[in-house]
Amino acid sequence: MNLVVISGLSGSGKSIALQTLEDLEYYCVDNLPVGLLPALAEQLSEAGALPRGGRTAVSIDARNLPADLARFPEILAAVKARGLGCQIIFLDAENPVLLKRFSETRRRHPLSRGDLPLREAIDRERELLGSIASLADLRVDTSALNIYQLRDIIRERVAGKRIGELSLLFQSFGYKRGIPTDTDIVFDVRCLPNPYWEPTLRRLTGEDAEVIAFLEAHPEVNAMYNQIRDFLEYWIPAFETNNRSYLTVSIGCTGGHHRSVYLVSRLSRHFRGQRDNVQTRHRELS
Repeated sequence: MNLVVISGLSGSGKSIALQTLEDLEYYCVDNLPVGLLPALAEQLSEAGALPRGGRTAVSIDARNLPADLARFPEILAAVKARGLGCQIIFLDAENPVLLKRFSETRRRHPLSRGDLPLREAIDRERELLGSIASLADLRVDTSALNIYQLRDIIRERVAGKRIGELSLLFQSFGYKRGIPTDTDIVFDVRCLPNPYWEPTLRRLTGEDAEVIAFLEAHPEVNAMYNQIRDFLEYWIPAFETNNRSYLTVSIGCTGGHHRSVYLVSRLSRHFRGQRDNVQTRHRELS
């Protein structure tokens, strides 16, 4: 039995995430009142009352009663006490991105009123959903994602994940655009030789043979790779022992096109030889 709770800011992609799970034959309920979550869990726990093989997803948003949202931790504890496998996925985005999305779609924010500007409505919503966000198994920042990329993340990291299995994501990024907010472990590799300063390599990426040859010719690059690999091999089992469902490892260089891409690709290949649920994302390349 598997229950997925989708929550997050309005405009962050909750509807897309829920629709993706519905397409994957989850039984989906949109905007479920938080107070009904234990009743749903009870029904799912009953023999013969498991639609679509027990895979169920619910969307919970800020239209709930504030008092119920504040009680979410104890409500979740009651659900898990029934032995139901439960994952919480929280979608977020930067405020300027949310403002732009509402402006483009001309949608009304669910908390906005005549006397409450959109920016303040977003801040209020973030506050109301804080109790859910703090318990999220997976946080996804959709600021730089299009709908197809978000669907891929939901398919691979949520629907493709077996109960009890750790979903591991390696993500490259450029410090020029800031550290990804949906990350657990960050490695800074800006100290390594930079292919960008080689004119013939500047327009290539860390997935190109010429850049790979350049980086692997430097002993410090291989030393960095070996030490990150050994660190993760030692500590990932500790996260699993602590019942961690998702782990995102982000590696950053200056622009996010060469060094970080190379290391993320190499680490992904290595860990795919040991694990089933390993994904790769190159933020600046996408």
